[in-house]
Amino acid sequence: MNSAAFTNSPAPVSFFDWGPTDYAEALQRQEKMLQERIANHRGDSVFFTEHDPVYTIGVRPGAAHHLMAPPEYLEQEGIQVVKTNRGGDITYHGPGQVVGYPIISLADTKDLHEYLRKIEEVLIRTVGYLGLAAARREGKTGIWMGERKIAAIGIAVRKWVTFHGFALNLNPRLDHFRGIVPCGITDGEVSSIERELGFAPPRREVLDLLEHVFAEVFYP
Repeated sequence: MNSAAFTNSPAPVSFFDWGPTDYAEALQRQEKMLQERIANHRGDSVFFTEHDPVYTIGVRPGAAHHLMAPPEYLEQEGIQVVKTNRGGDITYHGPGQVVGYPIISLADTKDLHEYLRKIEEVLIRTVGYLGLAAARREGKTGIWMGERKIAAIGIAVRKWVTFHGFALNLNPRLDHFRGIVPCGITDGEVSSIERELGFAPPRREVLDLLEHVFAEVFYP
């Protein structure tokens, strides 16, 4: 579906596109935005970006053991390894992904489970508009096409304000996922919108869809 067909109704959330960023730089920016939201110096916001190649290790015990790539591969491919404070295991970020960092207050609901379900719903509806029937997978995080994972989710919350978020695979280098056990999952594989559709929609079109659906799901 052409995202231009949508007329977004005003919603109490702002969207920003940081463009390509180094992961550490984006983490610093998130921290600043998080502190501003906690202090009520800004409203709810969603920040989109696309990271330089990086394996990020979450706080789940044993996550670092799922890094399989040897140092020479990391150097050859220009992939950083960064420990981070989000939930979850190890994952890959790189060019061709749409990474979203919602920094929003859950003070009214204080329900992290509901928040996760809503993030999943945003991703399912977004790829649905693109013609893909993605779904949740019992007992596993992220969004799936059968046993093929098309989006990863790893979140954190501080004083009931969210940070970190999701990564939707538009057209990243899928071979880079072979350097890790993505999110600790051994009974599936990683896919992308490009792989599933046979082409990659323009990034701006995907961002427009995400913005529309995010407002639709979180601020109906």
